[in-house]
Amino acid sequence: MNGAKIGRVIRDIIIYIFLAICVFSVLVTVLSKKDSDGAAEIFGYQMRVVTSDSMAECEHTDVSAYKIKDIPKRSLVFVKMMPQSSAEADAFYRSLQAGDVLTFRYVYTTQITITHRITSITEKDTGGFIIELAGDNKNSKDTQLTQVIDTSVPNNTNYVLGKVVGHSYLLGLVMNVMKQPVGIVLFIILPCFIIILLEVIKIVKVLEEDKRSA
Repeated sequence: MNGAKIGRVIRDIIIYIFLAICVFSVLVTVLSKKDSDGAAEIFGYQMRVVTSDSMAECEHTDVSAYKIKDIPKRSLVFVKMMPQSSAEADAFYRSLQAGDVLTFRYVYTTQITITHRITSITEKDTGGFIIELAGDNKNSKDTQLTQVIDTSVPNNTNYVLGKVVGHSYLLGLVMNVMKQPVGIVLFIILPCFIIILLEVIKIVKVLEEDKRSA
């Protein structure tokens, strides 16, 4: 493969990446609904940007055995939402185990949204579960406290929103930038302009080659 072909392949890859980011951003904006604290919800999943270092990599915490490992600040997390029916919710809780990462609402002085790892989950004899959670980053002041959720308490202000099934630092950065006017220019308008310009140049070259060969 010569240099020109390699250049075209690299150019096409960049274009496809830009298109994918544009499509993702538009889908999230158009199809999602917002919950009470502004997180995007789409097709039973919630997308949230992590705002603290509590789940960042830490030498004092071994996460090698877990599917979801460290989650850097500003990452976008994908949260599979809690089922609404009691039977499905019970099955959801029974599927959880230590090491899973949950996003939940919790009250200290005010109610906040937290994403932390399960340290233990115990079924109560009277029904429901006791879930204990903590952040991974033991070097962070955000993880000095653990959280305990009793799922059997009616109308509990401390409750699970869902289970984190994936995360992306790159998409988190994109979503943060997209909240700013300059982000719309950089990730929507500018890429579209570049793609259109490249296609116009390609068409002009084809027309010139056809003209020379005629």
